[in-house]
Amino acid sequence: MKEVLDFLRDLRENNNSEWFHANKERYDSARAKFLALVEVLNAGVCQFDESIQMVDPKKSVFRIFRDVRFSHDKTPYKINFGGFICKGGRNSGRSGYYLHLEPDGAFVGGGIYMPPTDVLKSIRQEIYNSPEEFLSIIENDSFRSNYPPLYADDKLKMAPKGFPKDFEHIDLLKYRSYTVMAPLEESVILSPDLADFALRKFEVLEPFNTFLNRGIDYREE
Repeated sequence: MKEVLDFLRDLRENNNSEWFHANKERYDSARAKFLALVEVLNAGVCQFDESIQMVDPKKSVFRIFRDVRFSHDKTPYKINFGGFICKGGRNSGRSGYYLHLEPDGAFVGGGIYMPPTDVLKSIRQEIYNSPEEFLSIIENDSFRSNYPPLYADDKLKMAPKGFPKDFEHIDLLKYRSYTVMAPLEESVILSPDLADFALRKFEVLEPFNTFLNRGIDYREE
């Protein structure tokens, strides 16, 4: 993955279309290596998450082009490669497993980030119906030793609409995203054990993703 990180570092320093087009071959080569890694990870996740099927890795890897229409930052390219493994690919709206390669900012993780209102309500309903089960997952020793607490940026201050304010575990329903992330050291990225390391982290997330997707599946029925 050294080629991938080297390209991203150079892109970070030259984030413009002229440089990118002049280095298109480097981008294509780095992306091909990342696609191959995601394909290996997809196959590995299939071994412990029966909901996951093999998909074209292009359906799991995010585009490098940024949407700058509503952003003050007009740099045209992301400085990372991201791959999201879930049933149906990255646009399926389901909870899954994420790998993020970025110089000085790489991580592994999973869950579901900023889902639409109906999906978020369905996940909250599942937690409301089975709070002890959800707590047993996120407070499990293996889970806590591998991941920090749930991503809490933009967490609601009040109880979400439609749920009783006096619910014992109301804090669990205030998240807008149900995701966790663990830093990925460059030494691991550059080692031949990267895929195995990521898969060990991903396997810890299987009960978490299964729980969240159960709520999503109820909404779809």
